[in-house]
Amino acid sequence: MNQLSLDGLADTLSQLTWITVLDILLVTLAIYSVFILIRGTRAVQVLRGYIVLALIILLLSSIPGLVAFRWMVAIIFPIMLLSIPVIFQPELRRALEQVGRTSQFRFLRRNKKSPVVTAVKEACIRLSQRRHGALIVFERDTGLQEYIDTGIALDAEISPELLLTIFNKNTELHDGAVIIQDERLAAAACVMPLSTSSLSDRSLGLRHRAALGISEVSDAVSVVVSEETGQISITHDGRIIRRQDPARLDDLMYAFLTSPQSYKETEE
Repeated sequence: MNQLSLDGLADTLSQLTWITVLDILLVTLAIYSVFILIRGTRAVQVLRGYIVLALIILLLSSIPGLVAFRWMVAIIFPIMLLSIPVIFQPELRRALEQVGRTSQFRFLRRNKKSPVVTAVKEACIRLSQRRHGALIVFERDTGLQEYIDTGIALDAEISPELLLTIFNKNTELHDGAVIIQDERLAAAACVMPLSTSSLSDRSLGLRHRAALGISEVSDAVSVVVSEETGQISITHDGRIIRRQDPARLDDLMYAFLTSPQSYKETEE
């Protein structure tokens, strides 16, 4: 029996050509790229649901005698295939954007302080002193283009003065969030998804709910300045860390943006 199995394996391997190997590698690369693309996004749960549903349908379709069920599957299955581009539209758009970019680089690199973080720190300190509310969102691995599209495109170099101007109460852009993408201020007045979680402190307003909301659907890091109290908070991974010391705000942001898992979160 073992000899027959070995002979069958040897026969199969002898039929492999470099075209066959290339074919297998391309399919593997395509599947791996899809998983890398949707890693850390809500699409993971959607894909898992699709796989479970497909397995159930295949299992039921194999049962003889289910004529009506097979007829229903024959009608619904093409519709399910057509719905995939619609459901995964943000991830597909993100993939095309990544292909079109000539260079890719991480927002921050270890052992290198970023002028962007320094500018955000200085702006938050001055906004806190003036009691001007602000919401600043840092894009990380999960693309935020769908939220950038809801705001006013800027694509500007980041400076404390620019952030102070945007969040001035007398400007049209002070409502909503600014999104930082690839060390550039991509857009202002962006609409963020509101968190559905219950907050223990009723004094936390829409900005804090928006900061929590974007941290629940992505790996973004957000900095919030309270308009009422001037307190500075940071959100990540559905958690909010309040009453941050402005003097060490840049170190805290740097810890989250480079390796949030290594930083032990404590909520006051």
